[in-house]
Amino acid sequence: MVQSYLRHGPTQACRHAFGLICSSTSNSLYDGKLAYVPALEDVLVWDMKKGQMLSMWHETGHRSEVTCMCRSPQENIFAVGYADGSVRLWNSAFISVIATFNGHQKSVTALAFDAQGARLASGSQDTDIIVWDVVAEAGLYRLRGHRNQITTVRFLSEPELPSTSTGSCSHMLLTTSKDTFMKLWDTSTQHCVQTIVAHRSEVSSLDINPEKNFIFTGSSEGEVKAWKIDHGSLSQGLVENEAGEVAKMIHPVTSLPLSSRHRVSQILFHPSQPYLAVQSHDRSIEVFRIRTEEEIRKKQARRKKRAKEKGKSKKKGKDIDDAAEDAVEDAMDVDQEINVIDLFTPYLVVRASAKVRSFDFGSKEAVSKPGVQLFVALSSNALEVYNIPPPIKSKEETPEATRMFSVDLPGHRTDVRTLCLSADDQILASASNGSLKLWNLKTTACIRTIDCGYAICSTFLPGDRHIAIGTKSGEILIYDLASSTLTETVKAHSSTVWSLHVRPDEQILVSGSADKEVKFWEFERDVSYNDEAKKSMTLNHTRTLKMSDEVLFVRYSPNGKLLAVALLDSTVKIFYQDTLKFFLSLYGHKLPVLAMDISDDSKLIVTCSADKNVKIWGLDFGDCHKSIFAHEESVMQVLFERKSHYFWTVGKDKMLKYWDGDKFENIQKLDGHHSEIWALAVSNHAKFVVTGSHDKSIRVWEKLDEPLFLEEERERELEQIYEDGIANALNRPDISIVNTNEADAQPSGEAAAVTKQTSETLMAGERIMEALDLADAERITFQEYEGKVSQAGSLEATGMQPPPRNPILAAYDLEPEAYVLQIVEKISSAALHDALLVLPFDKVISLMRYLDLWAQKGWNISLVSRILFFLLKIHHHQIVANRVMRTALIPLRVHLRKSLRREKDAIGYNLVALQHLRRRTEAERTAQFYEEEDFDEEKVRAKIAEGKKRKRVSIKV
Repeated sequence: MVQSYLRHGPTQACRHAFGLICSSTSNSLYDGKLAYVPALEDVLVWDMKKGQMLSMWHETGHRSEVTCMCRSPQENIFAVGYADGSVRLWNSAFISVIATFNGHQKSVTALAFDAQGARLASGSQDTDIIVWDVVAEAGLYRLRGHRNQITTVRFLSEPELPSTSTGSCSHMLLTTSKDTFMKLWDTSTQHCVQTIVAHRSEVSSLDINPEKNFIFTGSSEGEVKAWKIDHGSLSQGLVENEAGEVAKMIHPVTSLPLSSRHRVSQILFHPSQPYLAVQSHDRSIEVFRIRTEEEIRKKQARRKKRAKEKGKSKKKGKDIDDAAEDAVEDAMDVDQEINVIDLFTPYLVVRASAKVRSFDFGSKEAVSKPGVQLFVALSSNALEVYNIPPPIKSKEETPEATRMFSVDLPGHRTDVRTLCLSADDQILASASNGSLKLWNLKTTACIRTIDCGYAICSTFLPGDRHIAIGTKSGEILIYDLASSTLTETVKAHSSTVWSLHVRPDEQILVSGSADKEVKFWEFERDVSYNDEAKKSMTLNHTRTLKMSDEVLFVRYSPNGKLLAVALLDSTVKIFYQDTLKFFLSLYGHKLPVLAMDISDDSKLIVTCSADKNVKIWGLDFGDCHKSIFAHEESVMQVLFERKSHYFWTVGKDKMLKYWDGDKFENIQKLDGHHSEIWALAVSNHAKFVVTGSHDKSIRVWEKLDEPLFLEEERERELEQIYEDGIANALNRPDISIVNTNEADAQPSGEAAAVTKQTSETLMAGERIMEALDLADAERITFQEYEGKVSQAGSLEATGMQPPPRNPILAAYDLEPEAYVLQIVEKISSAALHDALLVLPFDKVISLMRYLDLWAQKGWNISLVSRILFFLLKIHHHQIVANRVMRTALIPLRVHLRKSLRREKDAIGYNLVALQHLRRRTEAERTAQFYEEEDFDEEKVRAKIAEGKKRKRVSIKV
């Protein structure tokens, strides 16, 4: 009989990692109240004032990290880019994915919506920019030209132009890259119209001011440059001037001086207030205030006045030429033009408590305090909101940013180094460099946070009311959990305490250290308290075992007879725990043993090492039962499941693995973490396992009721490898399955089609082929039946039974053509083109026949048109060369034109009706407003004329 195991997976109550506030893989967004932050593969929404997590955007089965986020002008719509090159549109109100776009080969690094939110541009590490149609949920085209990772993408929208102005530049796209270039693309022609060498090093950030006339770029050398947008040239397009040169659309202006010369990570204008924020240092953000024209004029007047006074004082001291003095005064009287650099004045510096990953201005106005909110996401797994005060007239008081809100308690600042569980599996303790946290495993809520040193190992002490922490400095810290206080600090060792373990009879604690000593500590309870819960616990040193090398791990056998000690010399020494006499030496590892565990029946000991191997030994004679190459990197922890010979291992390769210690088989691989796993804890009742990682997250993997068979698991893994291999092969740049004309097929072209094969698109193509086969077989069967009926006589025809319908079509009660349409409609719009690319040409011919039937019946004409035009574009050469297709295409053209004409008439009628309603509504609203204000006709006309005027400021460039 084939042995079955039970599968493990993420817990039902908590399908995501906890202990995470935000990860440093992506930028974050803030709207004045809610913060939208990345948390590895998820997006978390935090209420910054309350410090509560409101929701989590999680897609089941998706494991790639979030690398970029962008908010749409449309309400509640967000674009999120991932490390696998996919982009998902999320609706924050329903917490659901609207559409998934697959086009990039590497992680998405930049996202931007246009002014209406109808188009989305994405940039990636693969150096490509893709423009997506959000409404049609399809990729429009791919733009190639940059030679390194895309850092920022922006659509150029037109500023507030006078009513007489014409032209639009909303079809312009601005991109920057690590290749030092800034490129301006015309999306209507899909070509680059201007390439600018923006900086001498990587262009790391870019933003456009709210007036849409200046661009600011930052480089990795700490330089910020300003560029002016020539909207006149943009509206005219590529036009030669008198000298025969093409007019440039973006012109360099000046550089903005910064207080530090570090890499400019982010530049951001406030959407409504006159502030510019620049991050050019790890921990600080420099905020500039944008002065008004009036302020600059006043400053120029003060300068002029001081210069005059200075000139008069000089004249009293010595005689100067009167003519020269008059010339100076005349020059001063001329109204000076405003330089761009005069507009920006350093206002204050926001200093965060840790390294800043990204920041954002609150788009909604602050109500509680005057000023502007600045949201900061830190690399240390924390969030902060600062208030930037409004400018004050007093020169004595310098403005300072104050911290309003912070979220830092529900997570560690550094790596989770050690985990331990209470005896009843209710409480989880996790410790890192600086903090010890207690978690309720049912709710995954953080219930205690206690300051501690650099924690290396930990264990609950008997009674579960105290916890012992071994630190890097050699101390053992005893904490009382009820009062969250440090009750005792034991200077146990002179070097790092690598391991702690409580003897099964709960009388002795053993500690192993890098000072080559194993020390034994007896528990002493303070009997001064009558209440059992208030009794404090202390450690009393009883004896010491000196070793020949540094001790990395210590472990008692569950029967209490043996003590195993792992040393830096890659061996494991086993002693009798009562007499400390030497019993066995286990050698075979090539690098030091980092952890070990002994099975509940004390018959097996399993060791894991930095040499990537796990060895299973018998404790009777010290013989090695099996050596397993377990992980791709160092194996950090190993633990047996209670009352079994199954064991768990974690490694630096980000994997958690489940093994059978008797059959030496790998039962299951669990990949969830995005960085090396340091810590492991197994349930005392064999119900779940907990892991802690360098990515600061803690994950719980629960034992499910679903059975697992090793053969099926191996087959599933091979199928996954095979499917990924096919998709990767089809996505290779030297293999193109898109058979377009020669001009499009050249990889050197700036514009290309948006295609990317994934396992989903391959499966969608297979579903279409299966549906076509089924429908074709059904139609042929019934055509044969009808032919026999027509040939037979009337008497014979009445006696002939029709063939049985296909069970699937009978179940759905659908005709063959309706069934094929249903299958095609179920494929997501973004994956449809890639699915059609998979079809062989004979299936394309078959699909064309169904397109004709759909067009004839008027079914989903927009989908029919889209599929038809795509197939004609891809298979143009074969269709032209194949005469059989002519008979199918001619009736298709007639039927489709008829249906499209009907659709066009309906849309045109609706458009005219909507325009009429809009004009009527605007007229009623305007009339109602002016009636309320009690204006007469002349005043109304004067008010309208006044509204058309624009105030113009001359700025020197």
